[in-house]
Amino acid sequence: MIHLNDLLEPYNQYGNLHYGEGVTELAHALQTAYLAQKAGENESMIAAALLHDYGHLVHGLGENIAEQGVDADHETVGANALEKWFPPSVTEPIRWHVAAKRYLCATELGYFDQLSPASVLSLQLQGGPMNPEELVEFSARPFAEEAVRLRRYDDLAKRPDANTPELTHYHNTLTGLLLR
Repeated sequence: MIHLNDLLEPYNQYGNLHYGEGVTELAHALQTAYLAQKAGENESMIAAALLHDYGHLVHGLGENIAEQGVDADHETVGANALEKWFPPSVTEPIRWHVAAKRYLCATELGYFDQLSPASVLSLQLQGGPMNPEELVEFSARPFAEEAVRLRRYDDLAKRPDANTPELTHYHNTLTGLLLR
């Protein structure tokens, strides 16, 4: 039996860590989920937004790993860890949210200029803007559109002064999506 407390334990243990932005992991997760909720996203997308950086909490490499020149591949680590709990409608936008940043850098004029310094640094480690072949491959993936929307919430969820609901606000959403 899957217990929500087990899933959320990394937020209790490591949610106070920073990852190169002006907010903690937990504050960033809550802001991202709240932005998705306010935009009218479905429960899978709200859960994906909340959990999109789960890999940062469970990769075991510490804070600000990009500053050490390491790509922790947090999107894959997180999606793989969450697959046992959630359907692809939650895990696949998480798996592809970094690729979505690379996609937007290659396709949207001015997108790169709006990235935070930490996001620019991690972009370099993640392969930079996509090349034409990667653009075609990414666009054809299931959940690519959801990954792009998740990326946009992610980019906006870095405000130290944001007011969001607590983690418990999302318990029902997460519980409803848990694989049995």
